[in-house]
Amino acid sequence: MDRRVEPRMLCADLVDVDWKDQNGRTRHGVANLEDISLSGACLQVDRPIPLGTPIHISYPGGELTGKVKYCVFREIGYFLGVEFNDGCRWSQRSFRPQHLLDPRRLVTRTLTRLKAEGGIPPSSVH
Repeated sequence: MDRRVEPRMLCADLVDVDWKDQNGRTRHGVANLEDISLSGACLQVDRPIPLGTPIHISYPGGELTGKVKYCVFREIGYFLGVEFNDGCRWSQRSFRPQHLLDPRRLVTRTLTRLKAEGGIPPSSVH
């Protein structure tokens, strides 16, 4: 169940991740940032990380900290849902992923284009 109240921004960028394993050893990896919002992110990694594990996401010029809320395997790797810690919020001013897309803008642009082409009634575009 998706409990985020902020919109997710679809993105693609590589970030560094650090966490401690169940034996207390520090682990390091590279993750693909799949999406991000003010309070959380989805990362694709090559190995599972247990729920509740504190995690540090590093990017050029800063870091985000949080904990793993879910970890699922999907065909090409493990996808982690990370909830940022209290007081830690993502901002485009501090970190703009290489590829960033607001799906709401994509929908609006598509509806506007379809309206202009006569494909949908004008009342469908907000």
